[in-house]
Amino acid sequence: MTAPAPTPGVSSPAPVSGDDGLAPIGVVASFKYAFSSPRRLRTEVLAGLVVALALIPEAISFSILAGVDPRVGLFASFTMAVTIAFTGGRPAMITAATGAIALVIAPVALEYGMDYFIATVLLAGIFQVVLSVIGVGKLMRFIPRSVMVGFVNALAILIFTAQIPHLLGVPWLVYPMVAAGIGIMVFFPKLTAAVPAPLIAIVAITAVVVLFGWTMPNVRDQGELPDSLPSLFIPDVPWTMETLQIIAPYAFAMALVGLMESMMTAKLVDDITEVRSDKTREGWGQGVANIVTSFFGGMGGCAMIGQTMINVKQSGARTRLSTLLAGIFLLILVVALGEIVGLIPMAALVAVMIMVSVATMDWHSIHPRTLRLMPFSETIVMVVTVAVTVYTHNLAIGVILGVLTAMVMFARRVAHMTSLEKVSELDVNHDGTIDIRTYKVHGELFWASSNDLVHQFDYSGDPQHVIIDLTNADIWDASTVATLDAIAHKYAAKGKTVEIIGLDGSSQDRLDKLSGNLGDGH
Repeated sequence: MTAPAPTPGVSSPAPVSGDDGLAPIGVVASFKYAFSSPRRLRTEVLAGLVVALALIPEAISFSILAGVDPRVGLFASFTMAVTIAFTGGRPAMITAATGAIALVIAPVALEYGMDYFIATVLLAGIFQVVLSVIGVGKLMRFIPRSVMVGFVNALAILIFTAQIPHLLGVPWLVYPMVAAGIGIMVFFPKLTAAVPAPLIAIVAITAVVVLFGWTMPNVRDQGELPDSLPSLFIPDVPWTMETLQIIAPYAFAMALVGLMESMMTAKLVDDITEVRSDKTREGWGQGVANIVTSFFGGMGGCAMIGQTMINVKQSGARTRLSTLLAGIFLLILVVALGEIVGLIPMAALVAVMIMVSVATMDWHSIHPRTLRLMPFSETIVMVVTVAVTVYTHNLAIGVILGVLTAMVMFARRVAHMTSLEKVSELDVNHDGTIDIRTYKVHGELFWASSNDLVHQFDYSGDPQHVIIDLTNADIWDASTVATLDAIAHKYAAKGKTVEIIGLDGSSQDRLDKLSGNLGDGH
C-alpha cells in the first residue's frame, strides 16, 4: 500500500535539513539520529509535546469507557509510551491507552473489580509476547491492499466521529474556536515548519479563551487529573485456575486486538516513512509494554493511529525520542502542570483531531475515477472493512471480515479461470468409434474451482478409456484430489477406466499421497 495521498489544503511538515525520512530503526541508532542536528531534535521534542497534549483527553475518555479512574488511563499512556520507545520495532509510533482495548476488557472491571482488571492486562501482555515469538506478526503479509485502504479510511471516520460529542450541546463560541484552530493548521505551515502547527493552534486558542475569560468545555471537565506519580501495583487475586478461567478469554481477546491494531498502524507508518519495521519485535514490545503498565496499575493499550499520525505526519517525527518524550511530557503535564493543562479548551484538541482525520483519509481511494478503474471486488472489500469497523468501533473485527471478504472474492475470481477442454479426434477405430477420450484441464484447481469439475464429464457417452490431462493445471488441496477420486469412481461404476497425466512436482506428490485415502469417492 502506498501512503495516503496528500490532502488538498493540508500541508505536510517540511523535511528536516538532510532528512529524507529514512530514519534508523534500532534503539541506539534512532536516538543518535534524533540528536543528529538541532533541527531534528527540535522536531522530535515538539512532536512529543503535541502528542502528549492530545493524549490527555483521549486517555481520560478511554478510562471512563473502561469503567476505571482517569488516572488508570493516564498512567497507562505514560508507562506504555516510555516502554515501547525502547522495546518496539517501529520508531515514532505512539502506544498508549486505546478505546478498542477499553471496550474489550471493560466487563472485567465492571464484574470483578480493579485487581482482576489489572491481572487481565498482565496476562494479555504475556499472550502478546508468546504470540509474537511464534511468528504471528508474519501474518501481516496476508493483509490485502484493499483491506489496508479500508482500515485507513475507517480510522479517519472514527477519529472524526469521536469529535462529534464535543460539538453538541456546547456554547456557540466553541465553533469559531474549532474553525480558527483548523485555519491555523492549514495556513501556518505555509509560513514556517519550525514549530508544529497543532502546537501553535493549541497554545493560541487556549491563550485567547483564557484572556477573554470565555466559558467553554476544557480538559479539566473530562475528569480529574492525578497529582502524584504512579506507584507499584500488584493485583491481589488468587493465582488459581478459576482466576485464569475468568481473565484468560478477555486477556486473549485484548492481546489479539492490540496486536492487530499495532501491526496495521506499523505498516501504515512504514509506508509513510518508507522504512520497513520489525513487526515481530513490535509485537513482543507491545506485550512487554502491557506487562510493565500492569505493574503500575495501568489499563494497557496498543498503538494509536490518531496520535501516531499527529507525530509522524503532522509533526514530522521519525525517531524513538518523540515517543519517549510524549510519555514523559504527559506525566509532567498532568502531575506538575495539571492546573494549566486543565484550562486547554476541548475546541483546540477537537480541531487537531479533525485535521488528523482529514490527513488520515485516503482521498484518492474514493475518487470517482479511482472507483471506476478499481476492480469491483476490491472496492467491495474496502467498503466491507470500512462499514464493519465503523459499525462495531472495533478495528480488529473490521480487518478480519475484510480479509475474509477478500479471500471469498479471490476464490470466486480464480474459480472462473478454470476450464475443461474435450478432445474427441484421437484414437478413432475403423468403424468410426472412439477408443479413448481425452479431457484437458486448464487453470488452478482448489476447493472453489474443482467442485464443479465433477459435473463436466460425459460419464455415459465416453468410451472405455478416459484420459484427464492436467499438464496445464495444478492441484492445490485435498478437495481437488477428492474431486478427481469422485470422477474416477463414477467412470468405474460404468466399467470405464480413468488415467490422470501431465502432473509433476508438488501436484503429483499431493495426488499420490491423498488419492484413495479421502473417502469412497461419492
